[in-house]
Amino acid sequence: MISDVHGNLTALEAVLRDIDTRGVERIINLGDFVGKGPRGADVVDRCDKECDVNIRGNWDDFLHTIGDDDAPEMRWWRDEVREDQLEWLRTLPLSYELMMSGRRIRLYHASARSPHHRVRETHTREEFEGMFANTAMTGPGPAPTVVGYGDIHRTYVETWPDRMLFNVGSVGNPLDEPVPSYAILEGEPENEEPAPFGIQFVRVPYDVEAEIAAAADLGMPALEAYAKELRTAVYRGLP
Repeated sequence: MISDVHGNLTALEAVLRDIDTRGVERIINLGDFVGKGPRGADVVDRCDKECDVNIRGNWDDFLHTIGDDDAPEMRWWRDEVREDQLEWLRTLPLSYELMMSGRRIRLYHASARSPHHRVRETHTREEFEGMFANTAMTGPGPAPTVVGYGDIHRTYVETWPDRMLFNVGSVGNPLDEPVPSYAILEGEPENEEPAPFGIQFVRVPYDVEAEIAAAADLGMPALEAYAKELRTAVYRGLP
């Protein structure tokens, strides 16, 4: 399971190579293919080919709405993606569910409310409960016992009795440590009976400087902020 590639093709290729060595059967992408990094169009094409499920993130949802009066970097990220890709991104599903080892797992980008509604790793009990709720975005049905999401670019797992919330982190723009992350769910797919279940987080080193050089060669705006985030995992604007 991957998330938040954000146009970082160098990191994505490194993660896909690692996934291939581990015999992972399905790849689920929790969104934010584009923005921040220089090669959103290439990332979209690669994920469309390699991922079994792709979910819409907040960047994927709003990129087509960016106007010609918006900031230069926003226009650049919009125009770097083809029109057919913009349409593909904005029509992706907002959530996905599966059964594994007796656990009903719900996956989405940011929260059960919206791909734009952020729930951080330090959250209230009310916010935790809201991640498992049925909403207009998720639709009706049995409540999940496991929820996974992306958006915040930080990995964590939190458990309460009979429920587990986890974040897969970010492939292309990690903000907990400057190394791409993804998650592997281990268990028995489609099995509604209790069975062994696990979540493994994997960190994959890659050539950060090659990615920064690619952004420079393409003339991407906001290059300095992008390079800082990739090298330090410190969000732009923070000391």
